[in-house]
Amino acid sequence: MIKEMNFKSCLYLIPNLIGATDVDDVLPKNLYSQISHIRHFIVEDIRNARRFLRSLSKDFVIDDLTFYELNKHTEIERIEDYLKVSEQGLDIGLLSEAGLPCVADPGNLIVQLAHKKNIRVKPFSGPSSIFMALMASGMNGQNFAFNGYLPIDNSQKISKIKSLEARSRKENQSQIFMDTPFRNDKLLSDLLSTLNSETYLCVASNISCEDEMIIRKKVADWKKINISLNKKPCIFII
Repeated sequence: MIKEMNFKSCLYLIPNLIGATDVDDVLPKNLYSQISHIRHFIVEDIRNARRFLRSLSKDFVIDDLTFYELNKHTEIERIEDYLKVSEQGLDIGLLSEAGLPCVADPGNLIVQLAHKKNIRVKPFSGPSSIFMALMASGMNGQNFAFNGYLPIDNSQKISKIKSLEARSRKENQSQIFMDTPFRNDKLLSDLLSTLNSETYLCVASNISCEDEMIIRKKVADWKKINISLNKKPCIFII
């Protein structure tokens, strides 16, 4: 029998915007009221985090907050120190740079530690370009895999595309992936020249923004379209 857990503090997983949209349009209406008491935040970029929290409410006294940076430059040894304030019963916010924390985001190490230290973990709903693209793609939403960024090396990238297509067919599993915005046109070109003409490809760009575009077509039909994805955040699904 599992005993009721007694938590001293809580780690709040705070979503962020994924584009130039209004906070009230995509985030929970009660988000600020739920996190307004937090004074310690783990973030990817402090300047962006300060700007986002101020957009939630002008009542946030930014100078009273303490920020801890968690990104690719953070030393693993430092991460455990970020949760020390929980020993004093203080809650902590883990804020994503864009979208949901820990989904294509480095926050999972913090959440692992929180569970280990018996800190309650509370997620909030919010926008995710990965899941919103899948929802709107018409692809299999019961069996899917997120593959992150494809290789930069062209030969490795082509090999990966073929592998993903084969897995998609064999397992009826939607394959989701992405690239940096300035390489999207090249990736689309590589997809159209590599995939079978009967394979379905969905491209979702600038999700949640005014110029949002989500298109699903067979590769053969994609080749009839002249479209530019340059510098637009995109999710690709086959």
